Amino acid sequence: MRFPVSTRPLVLALLILFGISAQRAQADEIVVAGGCFWCVEADFEKVKGVTGAVSGYTGGKTANPTYKQVSRGGTGHYEAVRISFNPSQTNPRELYDLFFRSVDPTDAGGQFCDRGDSYRTAIFVSNPAQKKAAEEAKAAAQAALGRKIVTPVLDAKRFYKAEDYHQGYYKGDKLVITRFGPVKQSTAYKKYRGACGRDQRVKQLWGSAAPFVN
Repeated sequence: MRFPVSTRPLVLALLILFGISAQRAQADEIVVAGGCFWCVEADFEKVKGVTGAVSGYTGGKTANPTYKQVSRGGTGHYEAVRISFNPSQTNPRELYDLFFRSVDPTDAGGQFCDRGDSYRTAIFVSNPAQKKAAEEAKAAAQAALGRKIVTPVLDAKRFYKAEDYHQGYYKGDKLVITRFGPVKQSTAYKKYRGACGRDQRVKQLWGSAAPFVN
Protein backbone atom coordinates (compact mmCIF):
# COMPACT_ATOMS: atom_id res chain seq x y z
CA MET A 1 0.00 0.00 0.00
CA ARG A 2 1.27 3.50 -0.88
CA PHE A 3 0.36 6.48 1.28
CA PRO A 4 0.11 10.09 0.01
CA VAL A 5 3.31 12.01 0.65
CA SER A 6 1.52 14.45 2.95
CA THR A 7 0.39 11.67 5.29
CA ARG A 8 3.60 9.67 5.44
CA PRO A 9 5.05 11.43 8.53
CA LEU A 10 1.85 10.69 10.46
CA VAL A 11 1.78 7.08 9.31
CA LEU A 12 5.44 6.65 10.25
CA ALA A 13 4.81 8.12 13.69
CA LEU A 14 1.87 5.77 14.25
CA LEU A 15 3.91 2.76 13.16
CA ILE A 16 6.73 3.71 15.52
CA LEU A 17 4.26 4.25 18.37
CA PHE A 18 2.64 0.88 17.67
CA GLY A 19 6.04 -0.81 17.61
CA ILE A 20 7.05 0.73 20.92
CA SER A 21 3.74 -0.33 22.49
CA ALA A 22 4.15 -3.88 21.21
CA GLN A 23 7.71 -4.10 22.54
CA ARG A 24 6.63 -2.72 25.90
CA ALA A 25 3.79 -5.23 26.19
CA GLN A 26 6.17 -8.03 25.31
CA ALA A 27 8.83 -6.78 27.71
CA ASP A 28 6.30 -6.66 30.58
CA GLU A 29 5.45 -10.35 30.45
CA ILE A 30 7.30 -13.65 30.60
CA VAL A 31 6.28 -17.19 29.69
CA VAL A 32 7.38 -20.20 31.74
CA ALA A 33 6.45 -23.88 31.86
CA GLY A 34 6.61 -25.47 35.29
CA GLY A 35 4.45 -28.56 35.19
CA CYS A 36 0.79 -28.09 36.13
CA PHE A 37 -0.18 -24.60 35.05
CA TRP A 38 -2.71 -24.28 37.86
CA CYS A 39 0.18 -24.40 40.34
CA VAL A 40 2.41 -21.95 38.48
CA GLU A 41 -0.49 -19.51 38.16
CA ALA A 42 -1.32 -19.86 41.85
CA ASP A 43 2.30 -19.28 42.89
CA PHE A 44 3.05 -16.26 40.75
CA GLU A 45 -0.18 -14.39 41.37
CA LYS A 46 1.14 -14.02 44.95
CA VAL A 47 4.27 -12.19 43.81
CA LYS A 48 4.50 -8.45 44.37
CA GLY A 49 4.48 -6.68 41.02
CA VAL A 50 2.75 -9.48 39.13
CA THR A 51 -0.43 -8.12 37.58
CA GLY A 52 -1.82 -11.33 36.13
CA ALA A 53 -1.15 -14.90 35.06
CA VAL A 54 -2.77 -16.82 32.21
CA SER A 55 -2.62 -20.58 31.78
CA GLY A 56 -2.03 -21.88 28.28
CA TYR A 57 -0.02 -23.94 25.84
CA THR A 58 3.11 -23.10 23.87
CA GLY A 59 6.14 -24.58 22.18
CA GLY A 60 4.31 -27.02 19.94
CA LYS A 61 3.19 -27.45 16.37
CA THR A 62 -0.58 -27.91 16.71
CA ALA A 63 -2.70 -24.81 16.17
CA ASN A 64 -5.37 -24.02 18.77
CA PRO A 65 -4.63 -27.09 20.89
CA THR A 66 -7.05 -28.38 23.49
CA TYR A 67 -6.17 -29.66 26.94
CA LYS A 68 -7.06 -33.19 25.88
CA GLN A 69 -4.72 -33.00 22.88
CA VAL A 70 -1.82 -31.54 24.86
CA SER A 71 -2.12 -33.89 27.83
CA ARG A 72 -2.42 -36.91 25.52
CA GLY A 73 0.92 -35.97 23.92
CA GLY A 74 2.13 -35.52 20.37
CA THR A 75 1.40 -31.80 19.94
CA GLY A 76 4.81 -30.69 21.24
CA HIS A 77 3.18 -28.15 23.53
CA TYR A 78 4.06 -27.45 27.13
CA GLU A 79 1.56 -26.43 29.78
CA ALA A 80 2.74 -22.87 30.31
CA VAL A 81 1.83 -19.63 32.05
CA ARG A 82 2.10 -16.11 30.70
CA ILE A 83 2.95 -13.82 33.60
CA SER A 84 2.36 -10.08 33.32
CA PHE A 85 4.15 -7.72 35.67
CA ASN A 86 4.74 -4.11 36.59
CA PRO A 87 8.37 -3.34 35.63
CA SER A 88 8.61 -0.72 38.35
CA GLN A 89 8.09 -3.44 40.97
CA THR A 90 9.80 -6.52 39.54
CA ASN A 91 11.67 -7.73 36.47
CA PRO A 92 12.31 -10.91 34.44
CA ARG A 93 15.47 -11.86 36.34
CA GLU A 94 13.69 -11.76 39.70
CA LEU A 95 10.77 -13.75 38.30
CA TYR A 96 13.05 -16.36 36.71
CA ASP A 97 14.89 -16.76 40.01
CA LEU A 98 11.56 -17.45 41.73
CA PHE A 99 10.54 -19.80 38.94
CA PHE A 100 13.60 -22.04 39.24
CA ARG A 101 13.08 -22.33 43.00
CA SER A 102 9.41 -23.25 42.57
CA VAL A 103 10.01 -26.35 40.42
CA ASP A 104 12.31 -29.35 40.13
CA PRO A 105 14.59 -28.17 37.30
CA THR A 106 16.60 -31.40 37.46
CA ASP A 107 13.68 -33.51 36.17
CA ALA A 108 13.57 -33.91 32.39
CA GLY A 109 10.52 -36.17 32.32
CA GLY A 110 7.83 -33.94 33.80
CA GLN A 111 7.11 -32.46 37.19
CA PHE A 112 6.27 -34.32 40.38
CA CYS A 113 3.36 -36.73 39.76
CA ASP A 114 2.68 -35.29 36.28
CA ARG A 115 4.77 -37.12 33.71
CA GLY A 116 5.23 -36.55 29.99
CA ASP A 117 6.44 -33.88 27.60
CA SER A 118 3.66 -31.40 28.28
CA TYR A 119 4.71 -31.19 31.94
CA ARG A 120 8.39 -30.47 31.34
CA THR A 121 9.93 -27.22 32.55
CA ALA A 122 11.10 -24.47 30.18
CA ILE A 123 11.50 -20.73 29.86
CA PHE A 124 10.35 -19.10 26.63
CA VAL A 125 12.10 -15.82 25.83
CA SER A 126 10.99 -13.20 23.34
CA ASN A 127 13.94 -10.80 23.29
CA PRO A 128 17.71 -10.68 24.04
CA ALA A 129 17.20 -9.10 27.46
CA GLN A 130 14.91 -11.91 28.56
CA LYS A 131 17.32 -14.51 27.22
CA LYS A 132 20.22 -12.97 29.15
CA ALA A 133 18.16 -12.82 32.34
CA ALA A 134 16.96 -16.41 31.93
CA GLU A 135 20.44 -17.77 31.29
CA GLU A 136 21.85 -15.88 34.28
CA ALA A 137 19.05 -17.14 36.52
CA LYS A 138 19.63 -20.69 35.29
CA ALA A 139 23.36 -20.49 35.99
CA ALA A 140 22.74 -19.05 39.46
CA ALA A 141 20.18 -21.75 40.26
CA GLN A 142 22.55 -24.48 39.12
CA ALA A 143 25.33 -23.08 41.26
CA ALA A 144 23.03 -22.82 44.28
CA LEU A 145 21.65 -26.32 43.82
CA GLY A 146 24.93 -27.96 42.89
CA ARG A 147 23.19 -30.17 40.36
CA LYS A 148 22.65 -30.03 36.61
CA ILE A 149 19.57 -28.09 35.60
CA VAL A 150 17.81 -29.47 32.52
CA THR A 151 15.28 -26.66 32.07
CA PRO A 152 15.89 -25.21 28.60
CA VAL A 153 15.74 -21.55 27.61
CA LEU A 154 13.82 -21.52 24.32
CA ASP A 155 12.73 -18.93 21.80
CA ALA A 156 9.13 -17.93 22.32
CA LYS A 157 6.45 -19.47 20.15
CA ARG A 158 2.79 -18.64 19.85
CA PHE A 159 1.00 -18.85 23.18
CA TYR A 160 -2.50 -20.31 23.18
CA LYS A 161 -4.73 -19.47 26.13
CA ALA A 162 -6.10 -22.59 27.79
CA GLU A 163 -9.80 -23.26 28.21
CA ASP A 164 -11.68 -20.90 30.51
CA TYR A 165 -12.18 -23.49 33.25
CA HIS A 166 -8.40 -23.69 33.72
CA GLN A 167 -8.05 -19.97 34.44
CA GLY A 168 -7.86 -19.25 38.16
CA TYR A 169 -8.69 -22.88 38.89
CA TYR A 170 -6.90 -22.75 42.22
CA LYS A 171 -9.37 -20.17 43.54
CA GLY A 172 -12.48 -21.26 41.65
CA ASP A 173 -15.76 -21.97 43.42
CA LYS A 174 -17.47 -24.09 40.77
CA LEU A 175 -18.23 -27.65 41.77
CA VAL A 176 -16.24 -30.45 40.15
CA ILE A 177 -16.61 -34.20 40.51
CA THR A 178 -13.66 -35.91 42.20
CA ARG A 179 -13.07 -39.24 43.92
CA PHE A 180 -13.98 -37.37 47.11
CA GLY A 181 -17.33 -36.43 45.60
CA PRO A 182 -18.41 -32.98 44.34
CA VAL A 183 -16.14 -30.26 45.72
CA LYS A 184 -15.21 -26.70 44.82
CA GLN A 185 -12.37 -26.22 42.32
CA SER A 186 -10.27 -24.57 45.02
CA THR A 187 -10.67 -27.61 47.27
CA ALA A 188 -9.93 -30.03 44.42
CA TYR A 189 -6.81 -28.00 43.60
CA LYS A 190 -5.49 -28.18 47.17
CA LYS A 191 -6.06 -31.94 47.31
CA TYR A 192 -4.35 -32.40 43.93
CA ARG A 193 -1.35 -30.27 44.87
CA GLY A 194 -0.85 -32.09 48.13
CA ALA A 195 -1.22 -35.54 46.60
CA CYS A 196 1.10 -34.71 43.71
CA GLY A 197 3.99 -33.96 46.08
CA ARG A 198 4.91 -30.64 44.49
CA ASP A 199 5.63 -28.68 47.64
CA GLN A 200 7.33 -31.60 49.35
CA ARG A 201 9.79 -32.07 46.48
CA VAL A 202 10.47 -28.35 46.07
CA LYS A 203 11.18 -28.03 49.79
CA GLN A 204 13.46 -31.07 49.62
CA LEU A 205 15.45 -29.49 46.79
CA TRP A 206 15.50 -25.84 47.77
CA GLY A 207 14.88 -25.76 51.49
CA SER A 208 14.38 -22.24 52.86
CA ALA A 209 15.06 -20.79 49.37
CA ALA A 210 11.75 -22.16 48.08
CA PRO A 211 9.60 -19.03 47.78
CA PHE A 212 6.11 -20.57 47.77
CA VAL A 213 6.47 -23.37 50.33
CA ASN A 214 5.69 -22.81 53.99
